Amino acid sequence: MRTTIDSYKNRAGRLNLDGINFEDFKDQPLPPAALRSLRYMHDIEHHTVCYLRDLLLTPAHQDPEITSFLACWVYEEMWHGEAIGQVLEAHGEEAGAPRIAALRQRHRRKEAVTTFSTIASAAFAGRAFIALHMTWGAINEWTTQAGYARLSEKADHSTLREILHRVMKQEGGHIDFYASEAARRLSDSLRAQKLTRFALKHSWRPVGSGVMPKKEVDFLVHYLFAGPDGSVMAERIDRRIDRLPGQRDLNLLQTAVSGVSRPTVAA
Repeated sequence: MRTTIDSYKNRAGRLNLDGINFEDFKDQPLPPAALRSLRYMHDIEHHTVCYLRDLLLTPAHQDPEITSFLACWVYEEMWHGEAIGQVLEAHGEEAGAPRIAALRQRHRRKEAVTTFSTIASAAFAGRAFIALHMTWGAINEWTTQAGYARLSEKADHSTLREILHRVMKQEGGHIDFYASEAARRLSDSLRAQKLTRFALKHSWRPVGSGVMPKKEVDFLVHYLFAGPDGSVMAERIDRRIDRLPGQRDLNLLQTAVSGVSRPTVAA
């Protein structure tokens, strides 16, 4: 059943943090690996608006349903980053605007090339780009939700578990729209299937690649998805990708996990 933009808009909103006591983290702090993961997640959630900037230069901006979704999506992602920032601040770490500004300053030189590449690729793909965008978004949201679930399990902290549960619920709304639109648009176009498959096979990387340092990407992938439980999650996402028209047997997540070595925990 297709998830409509109206059904998504009716659910969208600021993350509800009622009843969350961030002082709990001072009494029961998170382990270093969990905090390192949260720094990564904080930075990427807040970088979502930069992805939106690039997307609005593509054919996506011509579709009012897509732009309505993106407006709600970027708003919710910002509040996810804010919630994670409060966890970091409870541990005495920098979060929010100062940390985000430093990230964007480091990333500034790459942005012109990234934006140009996005525009050029979209111009070549035409309307098929939207199918690619929806598919890419679905995979990233599946991965993000799974990452939050794995962090919740590994950190084993009741307050963090409740925060991430609420974040994951909203990520589920993103998944519903992205995956529904991806399946519909891929079904309508063999060209979109082929272009999407080519782009995923040659260019897809774990969420945050290209923004975060490689050592941080490798750490997060290994910490969350290596080992038996993580492998189950990765395989599950790959099976979901298999069900999208024309995207069978890409094995994106399992390939990403197998391609990283065991990193050190220290930041």
